[in-house]
Amino acid sequence: MTARTQLLDREVGKALSALSAAAKKGLGDPVLAELVMIRASQLNHCAFCLDMHLALARRNGVDEERLDMLAAWEEAEDLYDGRERAALALTEAMTVLTEGFVSDEVYEGAAKHFADGELAHLIGLITAINGWNRLMVSRRVAPGGYTP
Repeated sequence: MTARTQLLDREVGKALSALSAAAKKGLGDPVLAELVMIRASQLNHCAFCLDMHLALARRNGVDEERLDMLAAWEEAEDLYDGRERAALALTEAMTVLTEGFVSDEVYEGAAKHFADGELAHLIGLITAINGWNRLMVSRRVAPGGYTP
């Protein structure tokens, strides 16, 4: 494997951390925030972020079955409520932009469950975790370095 930098510019890290913190605080639901961050990290194959956010989800009391089934949330209907399902659909749409945009159907589904301010924070959170995933995956930062 090619040697990769482990360096992360301090200012970049601070800025992305601030975005993450503001989005989480504005969303106001730490369990939902962790589910969203785990799902984006699964899609982006970010082992470091998965390790971190699975630990945080467990610390926030998320049931193991819900964590185990998150990759198949659409089929595990009884494990996730409508609000969570709308957030996960938006997460997938924003993370995997194969259509080049988030469909009106997915956006409207999220808008039914989130007030404007909450939706803005959810979009900010999804944007932040996708940024973190890309920073970690591009540098191949190994899991295990995070301790809650």
